[in-house]
Amino acid sequence: MPQRIERARDLDVYKAAFSAAMEIFRISKDFPFEERYSLTDQIRRSSRSICSNLAEAWRKRRYRAVFVNKISDAMQEASETQTWLDFCLACGYIDEETFDRLDIEYEKILGMLNSMEMKADKFCFPEEK
Repeated sequence: MPQRIERARDLDVYKAAFSAAMEIFRISKDFPFEERYSLTDQIRRSSRSICSNLAEAWRKRRYRAVFVNKISDAMQEASETQTWLDFCLACGYIDEETFDRLDIEYEKILGMLNSMEMKADKFCFPEEK
């Protein structure tokens, strides 16, 4: 029997995004100090924003348009994180294996978010009449 989803943290996409954000946090500890307020800060923020946007979307399920907007915001943050990963690789802060693993993970996260957006009615409350 499938697990009942009672909160955003129960969503597989939330768990995947949280795990990926924590990995980014761990690897970014080794980034050069001069990147502290640029690349390090940006990639940490965008990776964490996926989870926060999912939490906001979950609480706004009563309003389908707002739910879809917050899911769209989460997708934008996932894409931004991929862009920062491109810079991490180009600057030599991560190796190609780490890049590939994280890039694939973010593609999966984007796929799950896209599915949620396309099937928003399954997540949202029916409109009251």
